[in-house]
Amino acid sequence: MDLNIISCNNFIKLKGVLNKNNIGIFQAELLKAYKKYNALTISIEELQTVDCFGVNALADFHTKSLRDNKELSIVGLGCKALYEHFKANEAMA
Repeated sequence: MDLNIISCNNFIKLKGVLNKNNIGIFQAELLKAYKKYNALTISIEELQTVDCFGVNALADFHTKSLRDNKELSIVGLGCKALYEHFKANEAMA
């Protein structure tokens, strides 16, 4: 399955598979919205799988948002790999 990115103002809904093959498209869409808004919400509820490239891309945008003092919310149960990544970083903080 491909990745579908649905944008409505500062809300981005991801559906399908986020992986190495579509990471460039994902990053371009997210960067466009990131530059336009001070607060972004990304829904990962309908993501079926995320590989390490997708996890790293989301983590990089999270780090960038903290550095740039912008709000970035990632909502939805999504995939376990992403949850585990952020949970591990929270434990280290």
